[in-house]
Amino acid sequence: MSSPDQIQNAASYFSVLERSASSLDWNQIDFIARILCCAYEEEKTTFLFGNGGSAALASHFACDLAKGTWIPGDGRKRFRAVALTDNLPILTAWANDSSYEDVFAEQLRGLIQPDDVAFAISCSGNSRNVLKALEVAREAGAVTIGLGGFEGGFMKSLCDRALIISSDNMQIIEDLHLSVAHCLFTLVRNQILQEDFKKVVAARAS
Repeated sequence: MSSPDQIQNAASYFSVLERSASSLDWNQIDFIARILCCAYEEEKTTFLFGNGGSAALASHFACDLAKGTWIPGDGRKRFRAVALTDNLPILTAWANDSSYEDVFAEQLRGLIQPDDVAFAISCSGNSRNVLKALEVAREAGAVTIGLGGFEGGFMKSLCDRALIISSDNMQIIEDLHLSVAHCLFTLVRNQILQEDFKKVVAARAS
């Protein structure tokens, strides 16, 4: 765990960041990457959501997955990734007419299908709108993934797989959330390219 009062200068900030990064569960990251690859192979949709900085990361990660896994001129299928943070009119409509707690859950009710992926990002793991969305996803038979911090909060128990950053410093957690997202994207993209390469080799050999 890291406390803000441990950070007095740039050297101490990056020292704390390094220690938190070294405690990441690499096996859990690899497993989550396999879940995302499976969703791609089965043409399922990955829905991403979070608040504040986590909302920004949901948009960023969805962009990486949907666009970054595509190679120009290639006719392969696309990765289906949707950030529930990106439609401002529908977010404000649900917040105004129902509750801010419902802004992600009510979107999911009309979209999510069995074996889709609900990817929640929450530093505290206790944001009620994130928890309600995970509950809806579980009811629909979707796979639930959480990216959190601190002790994982209530989110952890609602996820099939959760990666919790071992820190109580919000900035450190968000730094590593972005790094984990980039790692996951890279692993997924490489797997897609490897599978395509194997298909090409097999086709040439037949």
